[in-house]
Amino acid sequence: MPEFSLIRVTKEARVGILTLANPPANTLSQKMIQEIDMAFDHFSQDSEVKVILLHGEGRFFAAGADIKEFTRVKHGADFQDLAREGQRVFRRIETFHKPVLAAVHGAALGGGLELAMACHMRIVAESAKLGLPELQLGLIPGFAGTQRLPNLVGKSKAMEMILTSDPVTGVEAVKLGLANQTYAEDRLLEEARKLASKISDKGIQTISNVLELLKVSETEPFEQAQEKEALRFGEVFETYDASEGIKAFIEKRKPSFEDS
Repeated sequence: MPEFSLIRVTKEARVGILTLANPPANTLSQKMIQEIDMAFDHFSQDSEVKVILLHGEGRFFAAGADIKEFTRVKHGADFQDLAREGQRVFRRIETFHKPVLAAVHGAALGGGLELAMACHMRIVAESAKLGLPELQLGLIPGFAGTQRLPNLVGKSKAMEMILTSDPVTGVEAVKLGLANQTYAEDRLLEEARKLASKISDKGIQTISNVLELLKVSETEPFEQAQEKEALRFGEVFETYDASEGIKAFIEKRKPSFEDS
């Protein structure tokens, strides 16, 4: 495993845990983004890991980008390169072949929310604050926040959140479709682990196929997308896990999948 200084990578059964470990704010510096990328290299190669759980240590999930780092950037072209690298890593998370869950507490602001939005699901603390306050700094979102937020909350609400810089609470985030579930902060990580564990009980081939097909639905015409679903349905049917799942259902027992 690579050595990390700003994050921690651990494993609990079939769940890979990625902890942002640069408290109190877990600011998303270029180095932290590089380490996140390296962590996904590791998770990709670890066949035992079926689900990734991403969370922050300390008071916040991630309070945003490293603003002090911005003061060392002299030219707009360098800012463009910084944005493109963050976009590349976050897009990798969004298109990763294993589900990625974000457990958000404290605050997910700016780049922190952009990271959370790149994950497949978001479990949030009731009191968490989620927002894109870049305009208060005379900046705009740079890690695809203007692209993902409208897809999750709708164009009008995304425009309001970005132009006012006002965050929403975890409770509001669930109502808006920005988050899946909300819990009291002291239960958040426990509940996120339960959800990750429940997903990890499924067969890896069915998990990866569903992730692929949900992405296909965003980019291909309906007829082509449903045809790809039919193809994958037939391929999965011939696996051991499919026969085991059907047999377990008939026998009224829990299936024992072997990822084959």
